[in-house]
Amino acid sequence: MDMMVTLLALLLLVGATAALFFVLHQAQIARLAEATVTARLQAREAELANLQQKLISLHSLREENASLKTRLTLELQQFEQKQTLLNDSKEQLSVAFKNIANEIFEDKSKKFASTSKESLAMVLNPLQEKILSFEKKVEETYQKESNERFSLAKEIKNLQELNSKISADAVNLTNALKGDNKAQGNWGEFVLESLLEKSGLVKGREYEVQVSLKAEDGSKSQPDVVVHLPESKDIIIDSKVSLKAWDAYASAAEDTERVNQLKLHLHSIRQHIKGLSAKDYQNLAGVNSLDYVLLFLPIEAAFSMALQHDPELFQFAFERNIIFVGPTTLLTTLKTVHNLWRLAQQSQNAVEIAEQAGRLYDKFVAFVADLDEIGAKIDASKKSFDKAHNKLQSGTGNLIKRVETLRKLGAKTSKKQNTDRLNSALDADVPAATNLLATVVENDDDESDD
Repeated sequence: MDMMVTLLALLLLVGATAALFFVLHQAQIARLAEATVTARLQAREAELANLQQKLISLHSLREENASLKTRLTLELQQFEQKQTLLNDSKEQLSVAFKNIANEIFEDKSKKFASTSKESLAMVLNPLQEKILSFEKKVEETYQKESNERFSLAKEIKNLQELNSKISADAVNLTNALKGDNKAQGNWGEFVLESLLEKSGLVKGREYEVQVSLKAEDGSKSQPDVVVHLPESKDIIIDSKVSLKAWDAYASAAEDTERVNQLKLHLHSIRQHIKGLSAKDYQNLAGVNSLDYVLLFLPIEAAFSMALQHDPELFQFAFERNIIFVGPTTLLTTLKTVHNLWRLAQQSQNAVEIAEQAGRLYDKFVAFVADLDEIGAKIDASKKSFDKAHNKLQSGTGNLIKRVETLRKLGAKTSKKQNTDRLNSALDADVPAATNLLATVVENDDDESDD
């Protein structure tokens, strides 16, 4: 009986031990499952936080867009008011200039006999300076307002396009991180074109995308972007997206795995540098490219990590006529290109202004010469007029007195001469007759004395 109790107790103890072991084993499995779920949950939370941050940025951009639209409306209203005022000022100044010219012409016509070319130049030179000053102020005002209006409209357009692309950016980024090569390429091109727009360059004018070019052997190549420089030079940009190794590196939990994936990432970049160098883009027909091509990696962290762990990567690319760039360095380069275009345009404008100023001055000199010629002709006309007027009204036997004598002698007339003019002609003839009589009397006296 005691043996049975002891055996039963042992069996119960063994069963309890087995049950305890099973419970502990299940608890360990549950803890491992919980740790796995926690890690996945943290990753999802990080992804959710990133998307929430993008959503906040989208709301901020929309508010800024609305503010800029309001500002543009006010600026356009102010510009229209200024334009109206400018047009009114032009009309008033035009009328004023005409009045001044008429007054000068009338005044000089009356005094032309005693006025020299020097006095005419002294009158017209201040007018010339005022005209040039006015044209300069009008040009500066118009240019300033045109630049402000163009800059504001362009900024609003960029914000609108950026708003429409933010949602697509999030989706494309998610697909790219999942290993979709096509989505990776599209996303890289999207980032590249966004940087081009932010730089201020204009598509179709300062840069072109997906340009089809021919090599010497007749094969076709299609660089991602061709950026035009002043003086007919070009820069070719190729976008490289290699996210598989980089994504694996970023998500690796162990250091060994991270090292292996980083090596794959660096190897992928070097292989792409070799392949891009072999394409020899800078010698394609249809472009006048510099001696190098820009290789663009759209992920700043991947770009920085590559240079940090492979310091010779930049030199490796440069020896193959490739310059390795990330978003920050590429944007700086594109901004420099934009400034080069702006300086080139300013130089062209300065040349055009100088040419127009020279033509305006030549026109003015010709105008002054024409006025001098008119003045000379007016002088000659005045002399002829004075000579004819003397024959008509002044001196002994002037025509007015003679025809008046004919009327008094019985000539049939239906009209009478102007009284003032007739009296003036008669008065002019009396001193002449008196002088003649005095001469005769003086001659008689001389003969009597003899």
